[in-house]
Amino acid sequence: MKKIVLLAIFSLALTTGYAQTKEELVKEKAEKQKVADAAQAEANALQAKIDALPGWRTRVFGTIGGSISEFRNSYTQNFPNNSSGNIGFTLNGYANLIQEKFFWRNSATLNLAWVKIDNRDDATDEDGFIEATDIFNISSLYGRNINSKWAYSALGEYRTTVLNNFNDPGYLDLGVGFTWTPIKNLVVVMHPGTYSFVFSKNDAVFQSSLGGKLIADYTRKIGAIDFKTNFNTFISYEDSDLSNWNWTNSFAYTLWKKIGVGFDFGLRSSKQEAANAQGVALKDADNDLQTFWTLGLSYSF
Repeated sequence: MKKIVLLAIFSLALTTGYAQTKEELVKEKAEKQKVADAAQAEANALQAKIDALPGWRTRVFGTIGGSISEFRNSYTQNFPNNSSGNIGFTLNGYANLIQEKFFWRNSATLNLAWVKIDNRDDATDEDGFIEATDIFNISSLYGRNINSKWAYSALGEYRTTVLNNFNDPGYLDLGVGFTWTPIKNLVVVMHPGTYSFVFSKNDAVFQSSLGGKLIADYTRKIGAIDFKTNFNTFISYEDSDLSNWNWTNSFAYTLWKKIGVGFDFGLRSSKQEAANAQGVALKDADNDLQTFWTLGLSYSF
């Protein structure tokens, strides 16, 4: 009986000591966290001052996604012997020179993807990868500041494909107007005087015209997340069928070092491209919404 009582007392003492130790550790952790939060706030404030200094800001990030599979004698499928796969990547980069009286913002986007499905029982089908997504865009914006939020600006932007039909079509937009930066990381370009040069072998559908250009771009890094959204539209003064718009979005979440998960998606509308693909006159084209998305690994440079 005495042994049981002593064991109970020992167990109670041990439990009490453990509880006290845990409480002390929790309290110590809270104190350390408070100090760490204060230090992080100071570091963030210093980084904000560094970001506000004149000079270059550069960054590149992108997404890589893909899969490969093979089936043999899989009789539940229409093609029991096949191999399939897809691979794609997106790169987003910018190099911005910010000075007290002027700025020069440069950006580029490349989105490429390939797919394949090889039916081994059909010797006539395509057995290699074919192009699925093909987008290239580069732009350069120069501005002279009027005040902290407004500037006179001039823009040159070029869009085309690179894998097939390079510069067919190709769009070169040159324009002048104003740039508005209402908040940090948001750039809104309003250029009512823009001429869109369109290069293509199909002159009956693709035509150059005078119009207005509107771009809204928001690029930011929040902790481990890289985020970029860009809306770009050209509104033709000559014919609404010559207008087009494009909205692209890129997300990259870093999980380990510079590797993470990325997601890209975009929407586009261009009646000229629809008419060319359908082989009809511009006025007869069925201008369905163009979409794309990529999900995969991301890497920040």
